[in-house]
Amino acid sequence: MPGEPVGDIVGRLRAAGCVYAEQEAELLISAAGGAAGGAAELARMVERRIAGLPLEHVLGWAEFCGIRVAVEPGVFVPRRRTELMVDQAAELLGAVESGGEAIVADLCCGSGAIGMVLATRMDRLELHAADLDPAAVRCARRNIADVGGRVYEGDLFEPLPDRLRGRIDVLIANTPYVPTEKIALMPAEARLHEPRVALDGGADGLDAQRRVAAAAPYWLTPGGHVLVETGEDQAVVAVDMFGRNGLLTRVVGSDELGATVVIGRLPLDGSR
Repeated sequence: MPGEPVGDIVGRLRAAGCVYAEQEAELLISAAGGAAGGAAELARMVERRIAGLPLEHVLGWAEFCGIRVAVEPGVFVPRRRTELMVDQAAELLGAVESGGEAIVADLCCGSGAIGMVLATRMDRLELHAADLDPAAVRCARRNIADVGGRVYEGDLFEPLPDRLRGRIDVLIANTPYVPTEKIALMPAEARLHEPRVALDGGADGLDAQRRVAAAAPYWLTPGGHVLVETGEDQAVVAVDMFGRNGLLTRVVGSDELGATVVIGRLPLDGSR
């Protein structure tokens, strides 16, 4: 296509600190080639990327679990490490589906990526997602509309329908878990372009997870599961707080993804 040579684009991206400049250039050129603006659109996209906007925000999508998920500027970009939580949730749902339709709640849903992937993998799923950030809710509704889920705006469990109390089979809460003092150490792409509410987990990073652990037993069906993502060094604390709220807990990790997931299960007798 006419306009700036590919080599020049790669060089500018590399100079701006883009580690995978060649791959990013290919993605930007492909995205612009499908736009009416052509060369002008490509130039605009390159400038936005060089200015520090996350690649996913420039493209308008992120690849997650092999699926393209719409991602708008100002919305948390789904991380590859979160694929571990999706795989664990899908495994748990596979057992539930053998007995009928499963109910899933995805809290702090961001773009709705987790719920979207699970809904495409499972045959029978009643999906509910919620987020506090209005921009995330708008984005999640775009992604989840085609898979039949519902998205609510509000803080954690607050916007969920009361009829879900005691009925949720799998509860996913990808809460913020970066300790406040470590926000400043995050890459500029996240620190400057993603909502702080999606990153800041309080002094030790586990403020929101404490609230999830305390409330989850009242929303889960007997034998139901709650999953959260943590840092490896936070998992011991998360396991303790889940246990103190009556949940049988285990930890799953992946060195390849650099991911740690804490999974709590409500006892079959429903005791809390």
